[in-house]
Amino acid sequence: MSRPVRALAGLLAATVLVLAGCGADTPAPAADGDPTGPVTVFAAASLTESFTALGRRFEADHPGTTVTFNFAGSSALATQITQGAPADVFASAAPRNMAAVTDAGHAAGTPAVFARNQLVVAVPEGNPQRVAGLADLARPGLKVALCAAQVPCGAAATTALDAAGVRLTPVTLEQDVKGALAKVKLGEVDAALVYRTDARSADLDVDGVEFPESARAVNDCPIVVLADAPNPTAARAFVELVRSAPGRAVLTDAGFQPPSGS
Repeated sequence: MSRPVRALAGLLAATVLVLAGCGADTPAPAADGDPTGPVTVFAAASLTESFTALGRRFEADHPGTTVTFNFAGSSALATQITQGAPADVFASAAPRNMAAVTDAGHAAGTPAVFARNQLVVAVPEGNPQRVAGLADLARPGLKVALCAAQVPCGAAATTALDAAGVRLTPVTLEQDVKGALAKVKLGEVDAALVYRTDARSADLDVDGVEFPESARAVNDCPIVVLADAPNPTAARAFVELVRSAPGRAVLTDAGFQPPSGS
């Protein structure tokens, strides 16, 4: 073999060794479109139980993924996102809070409504105060918890109370629906206006009293992949799961209603 040919062969051999060494230390990239790695989901407090279940399913369906949730009031989550908190997905309990995110340019695409939720009156198990509807919440001495007005469950409560012509002064205004529900569970109030799904999740401690005016205050729940998502592939896959037939089954079991027209 001539000297130039031997030199070229040696260079090629060295290159192969270097590439082989890199391959030993660096895992092969995932196939295009195959979700992997961490995904962070900001979701309304009312979605805690159903999304936790969906997160476990997502991790089982996509080995190598890890789902982390930030559950809180939708208004608080929207503020965190618009102030730069890193997240992949936002699921809101109402369109108004989603609009705060989309109007600020933080959504990748158009949000999709994946479920609807409706209010009930949560009372301690056995309903000791015999609450039968919204009018009973205005009885003297009855202690009632509501969500704050900027929170979706608070806005829905205002709509329902206005529809019923009921005026009351709550003893507390909570920053998310779980806070209002906790007041009932702890015996600090006699009743609270919460989502049907939350009352169902705590059915060992509370009863849910249905009332007709709740039909005037049904909340659509939208979801979207965020524009600055650190893991957009996994984010899109999680949204797809939420909107899929298995995802809808989990949400229905939790007490959510399907989107209008579905």
